[in-house]
Amino acid sequence: MAKAISNVFKKPATDNFQFKDAELEAIGMQLKEKVAKVFGRSLAIRELDSGSDNSTEIELNNLLTPYYDIERFGISFVASPRHADVLIITGAITRNMEIAAKKTYEAIPAPKFVVAVGDDACGCGILNNSYAVLGGADKIFKVDLKIPGNPPSPREILKGMLALIKAIDKRQKS
Repeated sequence: MAKAISNVFKKPATDNFQFKDAELEAIGMQLKEKVAKVFGRSLAIRELDSGSDNSTEIELNNLLTPYYDIERFGISFVASPRHADVLIITGAITRNMEIAAKKTYEAIPAPKFVVAVGDDACGCGILNNSYAVLGGADKIFKVDLKIPGNPPSPREILKGMLALIKAIDKRQKS
């Protein structure tokens, strides 16, 4: 009983825990500003797993957790390609997914952008020389941005998305 009472008055172990990540916040605020400027609203992403090992998908899902919470920066994942601005491809394009990947791309309204995330989607992964694989996303799409890594961290994905939006903004100005 005395131990329970002493725990009530003891300083909590989490008092010095830092929730803020300065670099992440800086990237996020730049993203929010650029997304609003370039798209005039939020940025909608449709993710397509075209034959990956799911490690990249785990990192993309981490972007939706309370730590990263990318929706506060104006970026959201959508279920339908008809609502998307950006198509994120994860994994090498397998022969079985070629038609489905093309149909998904065609369903995205113009202007549409393609981002290859992970080594396999970028064309440099271990699966790319397999008999069942066509190669990276650039084998069937014009890829606007490649984010290599096996898998890339959520921070690298955010940096890549910021680079894509800056490139779109620069292209619109010229």
